[in-house]
Amino acid sequence: MTEYQFYALTTVILFFKMFANSIVQGIGRINSKTFVTAEDAQFFAQSPPAPDEAPIVKRAAMVWRNDLENIPIFLFLGLIYVTLGCWPEGAFIYFTIFIVARILHTIAYLNGLQPWRTIFFTFGMAMCVALSIQILIAVL
Repeated sequence: MTEYQFYALTTVILFFKMFANSIVQGIGRINSKTFVTAEDAQFFAQSPPAPDEAPIVKRAAMVWRNDLENIPIFLFLGLIYVTLGCWPEGAFIYFTIFIVARILHTIAYLNGLQPWRTIFFTFGMAMCVALSIQILIAVL
């Protein structure tokens, strides 16, 4: 598998990780019968809408926001990394560690597990720093 192919696989895996988080939100709303938007409350025969989201839905929303702060940056760095032809084996190492770290971060976040959430976040961010350093070396 080339670095570009592994980058594509990485992108798809991260998409499915985020998609699974959306499913957690939907299941959380259905299981708790808690819908905050009027149309959802009406559709699911809840009246009136709930004043607040269920706790698991709130946690999943925080995971989603965290993903949106980290995954796009990683994907941009990863694309530049493979386009520049930086250390090819590094792509497999950095991308794999990032994927595993983000999945474990999501699990820790959904379950309120500290310090694990921070540890997994730090591993993922360290991979972005490593990619950035390799990119700088390649262009300078």
